Order: sequence, then structure tokens, then C-alpha cells
Amino acid sequence: MGYTWQVALAAVFCSGILFILLSVFKIREWIINSIPMSLRTGISAGIGLFLALIALKNAGIVVDNPATLVSLGHITSLPATLAAVGFFITIALVHRGVKGAVMIAILAVTGLGLIFGDVQWGGIISTPPSIAPTFMQLDFSAVFEIGMISVVFAFLFVDLFDTAGTLVGVAQKADLIGKDGKIPRLNKALLADSTATSVGALLGTSNTTSYVESTAGVAAGGRTGLTAVVVGILFVLALFFSPLAGMIPAYATAGALFYVAILMMSGLVGIDWRDITEAAPVVVTCLLMPFTFSIAEGISLGFIAYAAIKALSGKGRDVSMSVWVMSAIFVIKYIVAA
Repeated sequence: MGYTWQVALAAVFCSGILFILLSVFKIREWIINSIPMSLRTGISAGIGLFLALIALKNAGIVVDNPATLVSLGHITSLPATLAAVGFFITIALVHRGVKGAVMIAILAVTGLGLIFGDVQWGGIISTPPSIAPTFMQLDFSAVFEIGMISVVFAFLFVDLFDTAGTLVGVAQKADLIGKDGKIPRLNKALLADSTATSVGALLGTSNTTSYVESTAGVAAGGRTGLTAVVVGILFVLALFFSPLAGMIPAYATAGALFYVAILMMSGLVGIDWRDITEAAPVVVTCLLMPFTFSIAEGISLGFIAYAAIKALSGKGRDVSMSVWVMSAIFVIKYIVAA
């Protein structure tokens, strides 16, 4: 769009401030709690399919194809073979109840990559680079132009529903959702997420958001805030061990992501497949997340499908007012975007 990255950082900062306001006034909490239970299962499973696609892409097992959109990659290539080996090791170790199965598999595949010469030794310790070139480099001169306002709201929309989907999926997998269908202390999680976006922009990074890969930590047994604190400390240490951490190839984690995808898909067993008005929106949500490569788009199209199918099936009374409102907003968004 012809703007500098400094202006882009200012747009990220503004979207973070809007996130904070939406969290303080509990609008984000209202949106997340408005998601029907069936769609929550669909979101969790959709994130699983999304992770599976990322894993297959990172391993080179699935590649782009101009004729068919996607196709099978070089299945006998070293990255694809080692990714498959990592997946098999992970499943075998999990079945045997071995603690740290995911990490053992990742390290084993990285070691094999070193042996076969595909991974280059980069050292162990290095000094972290300075953040001075990006620290407080925000430029607000063009943020309030018409074109940039749309960018700010694009950041807002994507981050809002990416986070919503991730929180629902991870909380459901961790069995943290209450009997009333709500996530406990949800507003604190949303405030942490929105504050991180604004602080991240000040430091010089693009939107920060909760990662769907967090489900790997849940699968390993992490279910409390202490898990996140320990991970944060390890990330700080990783700044000094970046050569070592950087040696781990993308295909080494592909098996772990595929394993987590299996866990995320298991929730589909709870869907009432006999009620097509419940099952159809779930499938829409599941499939459109990976195929649009966006959690946010999967959620928004799932909302629209849920409201439309219920209304046309004579079950409009089953749809809450919040779902009607959100569906209308999503429809308007797509019309404006067109």
C-alpha cells in the first residue's frame, strides 16, 4: 500500500489499544461466550485440521499445484521421510506412556537431520541482536487516513477471532471449560493477549496472538498458568541459545503438530450427527479453517452457516441473539470487502 513499516507498527499499536478497550468492556468475552457449543467443537477440530495442513506443508508432503490446488510432494525426500519418522516415534512413545514423547521425537529427528547432513551445526550460544533499530519506531502520521483505518480494523478482526478460536480450542482440549460452557477467567486471558499486541508494537513486532500450537503443551500435560510462565522463561533463555534452537528444522516439529491435530479432532465424537442442522455448520467451520488458512475466516463463515441453516430449517428460535448479531456483522464485513 506504499506505507512504511513504521506506519504499519503504529497501526498494530492502535489495533492493540482497541483490543484492550474491547476486553475491558467485556465485548470480546461476550463474543467468545456467544459461540454455540457445537461450533466450539467445530473450532477445536478445525484448528486440528489447520495444524495438520501446516505439518504436511512444513514436511513437504503436501505442496501447491496450479492445476489441482494441492498435491502430494516428494514423499521419499529426506524432510518428508524424517517428518514421518518423527510422527511414528511420537505416537509410539505416547502409546507407551513415555513422558516428553513430543520433545524426544523432535530431538531425534533433528539429530537424524544432522547425521544425514540436512541440518547444519550453528553453534550453541550467541548474543541476542539489539532491538534498537525497531524499538519505539512507530509513525502515527498516516494511521488515521482512510486506507490505514481499514488496515487497523483488519488487524483487529483477524487477531480477535484468531485468539477466540485458539482460546476455545485449547481450553476445550485442556478440559477447562465450565459446565455453563464458559471459559473461567476469560477476560484476564483476553487482556493479556491484547496488551501483548500493543507492547509488541512498541518493541517493533507485528501482531502477537496466542498460538494454536499451545495445544502441544496441553497434550504434554500443561494446564495451568505456571506452564506459560515456564515457557516464557525458556523463550528468554532461547534468545541466548538461538543458534541451537534455530537448528531445529520445520519438518522436525511436523510430526508433533500432526499428533496434536489427532487430539484436536477427537472432539467430533460428541457432535450429534443425526441433527444435520448442528453437524453441517461444524463441518463448514472445520474445513474452511485449513482451506482459507485462517482461523478467523473459519469462525466467521461457521457463524453465518449456523444462523442461515437454523433459520431456513425452521429452527431460528434455537439461535441466540448474540449469534444473529455476530452473523450479521460477518455478512456486512464480506459485502464491504467485496
